[in-house]
Amino acid sequence: MSETETTAEVTVYSDYVCPFCYLGRQSLEQYEETREAPLRIDWHPFGLRAGKRNEDGTIDHEADDGKDEAYYEQARENVRRLQEQYDVEMVEELRTDVDSLNAQLVSYRVRETEAYGTWLAFDEAVFDALWKEGQDIGDPEVLENIAADIGIDPGVVEGALEDDTLREELEAEFDRAKQQGVTGVPTFVCDGTAARGAVPPEHLQRLVEGTGG
Repeated sequence: MSETETTAEVTVYSDYVCPFCYLGRQSLEQYEETREAPLRIDWHPFGLRAGKRNEDGTIDHEADDGKDEAYYEQARENVRRLQEQYDVEMVEELRTDVDSLNAQLVSYRVRETEAYGTWLAFDEAVFDALWKEGQDIGDPEVLENIAADIGIDPGVVEGALEDDTLREELEAEFDRAKQQGVTGVPTFVCDGTAARGAVPPEHLQRLVEGTGG
């Protein structure tokens, strides 16, 4: 690794309820461990459930999204394969019953108002709460506990969830991601080049550094 290497930034489009986003972040962490300089994440939220959300914020689980049982079984198989590849433990392969909108609202607010390290700790804790502990990250109490554990005033959670303007900004972010050509998550972008999916650490190294693994 070059002694002159400086902090790099990678844009990450993701949704907490996406297991591949969790696995992709594990891959990103494994790549970061090989670096001498830090890697900064520029997080952009993506709304996997946006097309199934009713006006009152609830999810219509009967809405046709074109995904049948064969799709979900293939997804489970892919999750299990990547778990083994990246040596990652998860309590479940999929969580179609959980909505991440509340978690994304709070994360968006924390990113705006707290230091980067605080946001990153919250972001990672939300992923862990869902995929390692099986908690419902749509539950305000769960989010308040996560916030408190990392030193964020739980009132930040309540404030974010009650902020209609923040909700509109987040929904605009969902739309903006699609306008920029993001059709699935995770999507990693660096210097105009994108990689979609929970790609291996060596792939992320090529994306960020423009070199071979």
